[in-house]
Amino acid sequence: MSRFAVEHVKRVRSVVQDRIGNDHLGTANRITRSWIRCLNDYQLDPGTCAEPEVVASIELQERQARLADVQAVAKVEMANLYQQLAGSGYAIMLTDREGVLLNYFGDPAFTHAASKTGLAQGAVWSERVQGTNGMGTCLVERRPITVHRDEHYLSRNIGLSCAAAPIFDHEGELVGVLDASGESRLAQQHTLALVCMSVQMIENRVFLHQFRHDYILRFHNRPEFVGTLHEGAIALSAEGKVLAASRGALFQLGFSSPAEIAGRDIGELFNVTFPGLVDNSIRRAFHPVPIFEVRNSARFFAVVYQPVAGNGVRRAPRSLQHTNAAIQEAPCALDTVQFGDPVLAGHVATARRIAERNVSTVLLGETGTGKEVFARAMHLSGPRAAKPFVAINCASIPESLIESELFGYRSGAFTGASKDGQRGKLLQANGGTLFLDEIGDMPFTLQARLLRVLEEREVVPLGGEAPVKLDIRLISATHCDLTKKIAAGEFREDLYYRLQGVTLRLPPLRERADRRALIAHLVAQESDDGSVVELDEALLAALDRLRWPGNVRQLRHLLRSMIALRESDSLGLRDLPPEYRLDLDDAAPALAVAPASGPTAPLALPGDAPDPALTALESAEREVLLQALERHGWNMSGVARELNISRNTLYRKLQRLNIQHPDKALFH
Repeated sequence: MSRFAVEHVKRVRSVVQDRIGNDHLGTANRITRSWIRCLNDYQLDPGTCAEPEVVASIELQERQARLADVQAVAKVEMANLYQQLAGSGYAIMLTDREGVLLNYFGDPAFTHAASKTGLAQGAVWSERVQGTNGMGTCLVERRPITVHRDEHYLSRNIGLSCAAAPIFDHEGELVGVLDASGESRLAQQHTLALVCMSVQMIENRVFLHQFRHDYILRFHNRPEFVGTLHEGAIALSAEGKVLAASRGALFQLGFSSPAEIAGRDIGELFNVTFPGLVDNSIRRAFHPVPIFEVRNSARFFAVVYQPVAGNGVRRAPRSLQHTNAAIQEAPCALDTVQFGDPVLAGHVATARRIAERNVSTVLLGETGTGKEVFARAMHLSGPRAAKPFVAINCASIPESLIESELFGYRSGAFTGASKDGQRGKLLQANGGTLFLDEIGDMPFTLQARLLRVLEEREVVPLGGEAPVKLDIRLISATHCDLTKKIAAGEFREDLYYRLQGVTLRLPPLRERADRRALIAHLVAQESDDGSVVELDEALLAALDRLRWPGNVRQLRHLLRSMIALRESDSLGLRDLPPEYRLDLDDAAPALAVAPASGPTAPLALPGDAPDPALTALESAEREVLLQALERHGWNMSGVARELNISRNTLYRKLQRLNIQHPDKALFH
């Protein structure tokens, strides 16, 4: 036994005897309590050199089968957690309720510790067998715990640093433990936080899977958190009775155990009826709707998903099918990116049709139109939703670094490289989705390498020799006109056609027909203090008619500032920042002109001659608009319908092209 091991054994015995002798057991911390159990209850020798206990392979298979549902979800989350901790020397482990290690993702740098301590499938890591350790002590304490190096009871484990969190089922029963263990010399508190987040995701996903044939109410006090690991979930019968609730639901509603909520009618919890809540979810296209808790009047946002039928599609209850017989498909993340705009609705329909297929997609649109939001929604609505979504902005990474960022590198590939190497974004996205934002700004020399990767579906890291197989879905985005870049020799034509499976152009905010609904949605998202913020009609009208050069991003930031600085929960024009009121004053003449409602005399104005300030293309556009105006007798609604644009867009075109009504002032 080494000197360190001998000293550790002495320290353990001394601490235990001191605590027991001075009757400090009630105030002892979790590590000390565990040491006392190990020495007095389990009769464990802290210096034992006995071989680790391992169950037979048949018994291991039986234990794995008993937790099949949990394992299926846990493997995905373990892989994600392993990716987040890759290179830090950690292994990710899952045990059952008795501490038997069922699954293991090991970092190559951790193989030495694993061989010494028995971190392998089938090994028993209960506290009774292995003494104080992350997995075993977590099972006893039933709460997240970090056991760092010499906090372990057995001297052979003092080189480990463990972070573990318990996994509970919907009945509150402990079913297993998720653990991250390594040889880190520093206690990594963020590691425990990541483990806890992974456990929460596992519990949520297992809950949704187990009750997929029942109604599921998913809720949170912030609408953007519905559908995330922070949400609460309640399973409901066809009569609206609570079957089960997730830990997140119990926490948000203030219940301490599942028994307190099981069997209750949904109307006892929230100020809604079950049919009304389902009906609202369907009519609102599964966007979260506000509901209020009965006991404390706390506001939440909720959506109800219908039971999964035999074909895997969630369907509406028979009593409610008449409300929207056209809804046949399960709701998905893509439903949250549009609120009634026909152009976006068409893009959502297209994205849903290709969700199951590995089709490359290019998203076009001005800065701030929500290209990354749309890409994430596509990822979450497809079969790769549980896999990584990796985004990289090709315009924000220095040209000298973008190659290593994308492809990664091996140890010693270049001067200044990390000694452990680095997994590039392509490998990080393996199995999932890679989102290349501002693809038009990718250096020309790098485009050839990306094309080869997309063609051969394998990548060779810098300094590496063996190619690594790659399985990714690619979504690209740009605000540039790639065809012009091709003509200028700045973008490879062959890469363009490889990227361009489906092209979707996201409309700027000024052209969206759902601006008011979007504003209401963003206000609800930004009102995160539990209050209900309302916008009066004058402010809504003003926001609706501004030009929004920064698009949705600009709108969100404005609303966030106004809500943060508000003096009451009712916002009006007085709350609009001065610079926006100036923009509004500039636009006033255009808004003061009402569209004609009937036919008028044919156009007769000096503008019939081409305006020398207009380009040839603008002059042609002006001529087309004049002809359309004459056909419709200057009825703006008719012209807008023919051109498939909004009336506000039409007014802006009239202003830009210097078109004025013969009997009215200049359209502005």
